[in-house]
Amino acid sequence: MSTDRTLRDFAELIRSGSVVPADAWAKGPLKVGVDLGTANLVLAVLDASNRPVAGITHHSTVVRDGIVVDYIGAVRAVTAMKAELEKRIGRPLLKAAAAIPPGVHPGSTKAIGNVVEAADFELTEIVDEPAAAARFLGVSDGAVVDVGGGTTGISVLKDSKVLASFDEATGGTHMTLVLAGARGLPFDEAEAEKLDPANERMVFAVVRPVVEKMASIVERFLQAHPDVDTVHVVGGACTFSEFESVFAKQTGRRIVKPAEPLLVTPLGIAMFPQATGDK
Repeated sequence: MSTDRTLRDFAELIRSGSVVPADAWAKGPLKVGVDLGTANLVLAVLDASNRPVAGITHHSTVVRDGIVVDYIGAVRAVTAMKAELEKRIGRPLLKAAAAIPPGVHPGSTKAIGNVVEAADFELTEIVDEPAAAARFLGVSDGAVVDVGGGTTGISVLKDSKVLASFDEATGGTHMTLVLAGARGLPFDEAEAEKLDPANERMVFAVVRPVVEKMASIVERFLQAHPDVDTVHVVGGACTFSEFESVFAKQTGRRIVKPAEPLLVTPLGIAMFPQATGDK
């Protein structure tokens, strides 16, 4: 199954609140990816063959730029999402992985892990967000850019190994702030306006300089990696239809954006290595 098809199927599971029937799951334990984003929390559930089983999203502000700013709120949100998924699936969810933007302070990394464990998961790993996206996309060579609510993270891969990573505090929140200033709107109203597909053309005209700044950050970072000719962009802030063309013009490289870019990283997080013999 293609990655775009998998992403669309996973998006439909989230939108409908449905679950793939248990008799269609690969034999083995279920795996969970916990994506604690600046704007959205996403839990992805996969079977042992890394096929989506169920998922859930929750708009939240408990994390900012990879830092947990409301620990209790984060634990409550993840616990509630876990309970809802267990109710739908009909069995407990035991193991989960999480992710962080590249370059996050070790203390913040530990806090992310603590949230997952406090929600009664066994924490299996914490991976950089772009590396998680690359895992799902099957990218072994090239660059992956994860444009989230608070940060733009970049990882360069060679033979499936991360050679270099970088993170900049520019993301979807900055787009909203620019839009709010230009339109004279409160932040929440500007965010709603940004997310409304009917406003895309108007919104992108306003936030285009932010996207150009993101692209310039990526271009500068990739100057040290001239052999990278393809850049994969993921994350909720890159959903604009003109996003790729701005990045292509700025970086001079081929830009690839998958379907449902917000959901790439949580699926990659959930694809953690499963030890043989786990029950």
